[in-house]
Amino acid sequence: MRKLILLVAITIATFSCNGDGKTGTRILPDSAGPVNKIAIVIDNELWQNTVGETIRNAMAQPIDGLNQEEPMFSLSQIPIQVFTGFAKENRSILKIEQGEAAINIERDVYARPQKIVTVIGKDIAEIKEQITKNADNIIEALKAEEIRYKQKGMVKSLVNANAIEDNLGIAFRLPSNYRVANTVAKKDDKFHWIKRDIPTGYTNVLFYELPLNAIKKDDSLVSQIIKIRDSIGKKYIAGPVDGSYMATEAAYAPHIYETIIDNKPTIEVKGLWDVKDQFMSGPFITYYIEDKVNSRYIVAEGFAYAPSVSKRNYVFELESIIKSIKIK
Repeated sequence: MRKLILLVAITIATFSCNGDGKTGTRILPDSAGPVNKIAIVIDNELWQNTVGETIRNAMAQPIDGLNQEEPMFSLSQIPIQVFTGFAKENRSILKIEQGEAAINIERDVYARPQKIVTVIGKDIAEIKEQITKNADNIIEALKAEEIRYKQKGMVKSLVNANAIEDNLGIAFRLPSNYRVANTVAKKDDKFHWIKRDIPTGYTNVLFYELPLNAIKKDDSLVSQIIKIRDSIGKKYIAGPVDGSYMATEAAYAPHIYETIIDNKPTIEVKGLWDVKDQFMSGPFITYYIEDKVNSRYIVAEGFAYAPSVSKRNYVFELESIIKSIKIK
């Protein structure tokens, strides 16, 4: 009987803990919210004045590389006094508080997965300064959470891409609504094309490799990237008429950034593609992952054709697939 009482006591203690990791693990509900939607927890007055304007300018700025203006995130304001119950289960939250200047980032506080970024300042001027000064870090933290959520969803239903993974020596997550658009013709063919049909068009992922000396990180990097992309498009991505192919939109210079994938330095490129003499175009996002061990770049590109509709979440899905890459 004493053993039974002790077991019950331990069970109650385990499930009634406060989630601080010292007495046990609190059971959290699943987080909620559409992808790329941020809950802004802020006093109504602050939201309606220049603090709200500063938040909107940072968090809802247009996305680079789209052929139409779309915000980076959709924003939904929640007054502080109603931030209770289900409101706390939003997946990505930006809170504004008054107090000693600080930026706090927490994970899985009220739900899982969840990211809460709290910006604190003693007055309007300091809050605005904190948001502006730390905008890149805030965006990176919340976007990483959205990608984590998207990649977690992919695991539920994946395509078997063993042939591609073995051919290139990589692993990645590919949702089951994608299909292989080309097959490996021969062992030394390192180009792979994966496609998903959507209501208004299609999304695509390309995988291939380049030798390390194919890219020189100098002032001509943009022109090098364009030349590489266009040569791949000409060889593999034919257009609807003879002689046409996918190329980089000449009137729109791609945006180039530095990032990290699989703990490796990576060149990130965002821009527009088109098909010469055809009314076809759309956004692309390309990653050149530096694989020094194998003296190569792993190149992964996502591009979308979705005329007359929002493309933000399609490109985001492509980015989430590519950022799941692990080099074996």
